[in-house]
Amino acid sequence: MTEADGFWDGRRVLVTGAAGLLGGWVTPALVGAGAEVVGLDIAWSRATMKRHDGVAVVDGDVRDLAQLRHVLADGAGVDAVLHLAAQPIVGEANDDPIPTFDHNIAGTWTVLEACRLARKRPALVVASSDKAYGDGGAVDYEESMPLRARHPYAVSKACTDLLAQTYAESYGLPVVISRCGNLYGGGDLNWSRIVPGTIRSVLEGERPLIRSDGTPVRDYLYVEDIAAGMLLLTRAISEQPELSGEAFNFGGGERLSVLDVVGRILDQMGTDLEPDVRNEASNEIAEQRVGADKAGRILGWKPSHSLDEGLGRTISWYRSFLRAAS
Repeated sequence: MTEADGFWDGRRVLVTGAAGLLGGWVTPALVGAGAEVVGLDIAWSRATMKRHDGVAVVDGDVRDLAQLRHVLADGAGVDAVLHLAAQPIVGEANDDPIPTFDHNIAGTWTVLEACRLARKRPALVVASSDKAYGDGGAVDYEESMPLRARHPYAVSKACTDLLAQTYAESYGLPVVISRCGNLYGGGDLNWSRIVPGTIRSVLEGERPLIRSDGTPVRDYLYVEDIAAGMLLLTRAISEQPELSGEAFNFGGGERLSVLDVVGRILDQMGTDLEPDVRNEASNEIAEQRVGADKAGRILGWKPSHSLDEGLGRTISWYRSFLRAAS
């Protein structure tokens, strides 16, 4: 499957969370492929990515069923929905879980219900997370593994995942689920995350802060690679409704400790600053590895950027963004 064969031409696609990190890259990818995009978000005023021609911007909340039904019923309806909206910060979820449960769980069932009730049922992709697996041990996560989330953010994504499976099984909704490793890339202003936080600290001449002890191992995935994967996944469920209810993992295939990732960034930025390791983080899983064989086999997806390439592009984005903001 390629995006240059006209598949997306004239297709109307709703992206929730369109102003967020992933949505900010998925939206222009869809526009570039020929789709007509409706971008819904409650945070357009804080969006860091350029708004593109061909995107109808909607200031809205995924928990508003009436608004979602209106968007889905407008004109000839919507052909596909990518539900990316979420409260994505693990620390915030730990400190105050209810807003995360409300946004991530209630927001998901509202989107699913709006799609179920729509006159024209769209194909649907729901973004879960590798965190939904919980602590699976030092083995590659596979889609058949049980979801063993135990902490607030992870539980919110496991519920998101199970809700999508429920609507596929109980109501025949054509919906698939993505489970991604740790995303990084330009456009993320959640400075508590290790990649943007480290880059900003170095640009400001400060020691980068590591809240954990630096040893947790994660699978890092560059945002443009998963944006391409989301288009492939949306197309797959549009063309193959028999995939409904299935989950697909996406991972970068490079698993490093937090200290190693920070070291890669420091090397690329040419600094001798030493990280400030606080060892304050709670509920950290020691090692998370994402197996993406299924996405490769069924979707033909694989990451196009190595970690060093992705970090280089990300550093360049933040240099330009923070220079313009100063």
